[in-house]
Amino acid sequence: MKIYDELKARGLIAQVTDEEKISELVNEGKARFYIGFDCTADSLTAGHFMALTLMKRLQMAGNQPIALIGGGTTMIGDPSGRTDMRKMLTREDIEHNAACFKRQMERFIEFGEGKALMLNNADWLLSLNYVELLREVGACFSVNNMLRAECYKQRMERGLSFLEFNYMIMQSYDFYYLYQHYGCNLEFGGDDQWSNMLGGTELIRRKLGKDAHAMTITLLTDSNGKKMGKTAGNAVWLDPNKTTPFEFYQYWRNIDDSDVMKCIRMLTFIPLETIEEMEKWDASRINEKKEVLAHHLTELVHGKAKADNAAATARALFAGGADDENMPRVEVKAEWLTDGAISVVDLMSLTGITASKSEARRLIEGGGVTVDGQKVTALSQTVSAEALRGGVIVKKGKKVFRRAVLI
Repeated sequence: MKIYDELKARGLIAQVTDEEKISELVNEGKARFYIGFDCTADSLTAGHFMALTLMKRLQMAGNQPIALIGGGTTMIGDPSGRTDMRKMLTREDIEHNAACFKRQMERFIEFGEGKALMLNNADWLLSLNYVELLREVGACFSVNNMLRAECYKQRMERGLSFLEFNYMIMQSYDFYYLYQHYGCNLEFGGDDQWSNMLGGTELIRRKLGKDAHAMTITLLTDSNGKKMGKTAGNAVWLDPNKTTPFEFYQYWRNIDDSDVMKCIRMLTFIPLETIEEMEKWDASRINEKKEVLAHHLTELVHGKAKADNAAATARALFAGGADDENMPRVEVKAEWLTDGAISVVDLMSLTGITASKSEARRLIEGGGVTVDGQKVTALSQTVSAEALRGGVIVKKGKKVFRRAVLI
C-alpha cells in the first residue's frame, strides 16, 4: 500500500487542496512539507501526537519534514479553538520552549543534512517592516473572507484582538517564505487550521504564480468531541518531569472504549492488517486493546524499558500487587505532621493529589479515596509518620495513584 493510501486508511486525512497532486508528491517522496508548532509551553503534549507520527510516517516514505517553531507567531497567539487570548511570552521563554520541543521531536523524526529541518519563524517574521508587509501581503487578503473563517468566528462574540487577527497573515507568510527559501511545497496541519493554510497557498499563487498545496490531518478527539491530550483539566505532557511514563501510560490505558481502535489506527505504527484483526476481537478483550495502545505510545515517547515498567506497575496495582517503584511519587514534609500523623485531606491537598482541601473532602465523602487499598470513610482519618516512611499508596477515583513518602 502506498503511503498516501495508508494515511487515508488510517483516517488521518480531512481535507486537501488537490488530492491527485498531493498523493503523487507524497507517494514519490517528493514532498518537502512543514507543520507549525507554537511553543507556548516547555513541552509538547499528547495532543501533538497526530503531527509527530505523521511526520515520522512521511519521512520513512522518503519525504522531508520541516518542523517550524513559531517563535514569531507565538508572540501573537493563534485564536483557533480558543475563547480567550493567549498569555504573552518573552523571546527568551519562546527560545527555551523551542529547544525543549526539538529534544522531544528527535524521538520521532531524524534531523540533519538531507533529513528533517527545524526552523524558527522568528528569523523572518520579527524583522519584517510593517508597512512593507501590508503592501506586499495584506493586499492579498479579503477581510470579509477572513471573518468568515472558523478560526475567527468563535472569537467574535467574546472579542477578537487586532493582534490575533493578524495571525492568519503571519501563518500564510510562513508558507510563502518557506516556499521561496526552502522549496517547501506542502503544508500540513489540524483541520482547525484549514482557513490559515488556504491563506498560504493562495498567497503563493497570487504572488508567485506557482503551485503549492495544503493538506489537513483529522484532529483526534475523544468521544465527547474534545481534543485528545488533556485529562482532569491538565495537559498530558511528553516531558517525563511533567507527566511520568506511568501517568502517560495510564492516560492511554483509560481512554474511552469507543476511542481505542481509532487511536490505534491513527497514532500507532501497528500494521493495518494487524489492526483489522484486532477490530474483530470480542468485546471482552477491550482492556487488552487498551494495553496495546498504551504500551505502544509510551514506548514511542519514553522507550521500551519505561513502557514495560509502566505496564507492569499498572498490572500490579489492579491485581493487588505491590511493585510500586515506578508509580508517581509525592513527598510529605515532616512539618506537615501533627502528633506524628497527617490527615488524608491535608496529605492530598498539600502534595497536589487534589487541587484543594475541598476537592479532597468531596472525594472522601463520595467514597473515591483509598489509602493502601482501604477506603477512607471519615474526613478526620489520618496516616501515621511510620506508614509514610515506608510509603503509602493513595488512590484518587479510579485512575489516579500516588505513592506518598515522608521526607
